Amino acid sequence: MKKLLAALAAFTALTGAAAAADLPRRAAPPPIFTPVPVFTWTGAYFGINAGYVFDADTRVDRTVGSQANNNAALVTGLRPIAARVRNDGFTGGGQIGYNYQFVTGSGIVVGIEADAAYTDLNRLETFSNTTNLSAGVTPSASQFTRVNQYRGGLDFLGTVRGRIGYAFDRFLVYGTGGFAYGGVNNQIVFYGPNTSTPFFVGRQNNIETGYAYGGGIEYAVPTDSFFSRLNFFNSSAVTVKVEYLHFELGNRTIPIPGVNGAPGAYAARVRNDGDLVRAGINYKFGTF
Repeated sequence: MKKLLAALAAFTALTGAAAAADLPRRAAPPPIFTPVPVFTWTGAYFGINAGYVFDADTRVDRTVGSQANNNAALVTGLRPIAARVRNDGFTGGGQIGYNYQFVTGSGIVVGIEADAAYTDLNRLETFSNTTNLSAGVTPSASQFTRVNQYRGGLDFLGTVRGRIGYAFDRFLVYGTGGFAYGGVNNQIVFYGPNTSTPFFVGRQNNIETGYAYGGGIEYAVPTDSFFSRLNFFNSSAVTVKVEYLHFELGNRTIPIPGVNGAPGAYAARVRNDGDLVRAGINYKFGTF
C-alpha cells in the first residue's frame, strides 16, 4: 500500500509539472502611448503692450478767413494756410481678443481684437512772419510780425480690428485692420501784431474716429521656457508678439474765432494720423 501511494504521488507531481510547462507565458504589458498635444491658436486671450508712436501728424490742410483782412493775412503769409505738427512718443496699454484656427497645427487663423493705449504725444510748433505795413514810411514803423502757434496732441488711442493670418505651428503671421478712435487735443493760436496777446484761438479736444491697419508676428512660447514663469494666470499658453499699425483719425474743421477785440475769424481743416510699433504679451485660454 505504501509503495502504491508513493507511486501515485509521484505521478501526480509529474503530471502537474507537465501541465504547467504547457501553459502560455504571461507577456509584459505594452507601454502606454501618450500623444504629444498639438498646439492650436483657438481661444480667448488678454494681455499688455508697449511701444513707440512715430510720424504722428496734426496736419492743417487749409485755413480760410471770414473777412478781407483775414484773407489778406493768409495771402501774404502772415497766417499759414497749411501747417504740420509732427509728434512721437511712448504708448502703452492692453488688449483682449479671440482667435479661431480652422486646422490644428499649421493653418489659417482668424480673430478679433480690441485694444486701448495711453499715448504720450504733445508738441508745440511756432510759425512767424514779418511784412511791411505800407510803402513810403520809415522801416521801424513799416514792419511788424505775427506769431502763430499750433499744438498737436493725442491723449489715447484705441482700436477694434479683425485679424487673419497663417500659423506655422507656434508661429503666427497676420494682417489686421478695422476701427480706430483717439483722444485728440489740438490748439491753434494766432497772436496780434508784435504782441503776445492772442487774437484768434481755436481748439479741438474730443474723441475722433477713423481706421487702422497693419500686421505682425506672434509666437506661442513652450511651456518649459522662461516665459512660462510669467504665466501668473495659469493660462493654456503664453504668447509674445510684435506688430505695426497705421492709424487715421479723420478730418475736422476747427473754428478759430477772434478774441480780445480781433476782427473776423478763421477756420482750419485738421486731420490726425500716425504710425506705431509695439511689442506685447498675451495669456491664451482654451484648448492647448
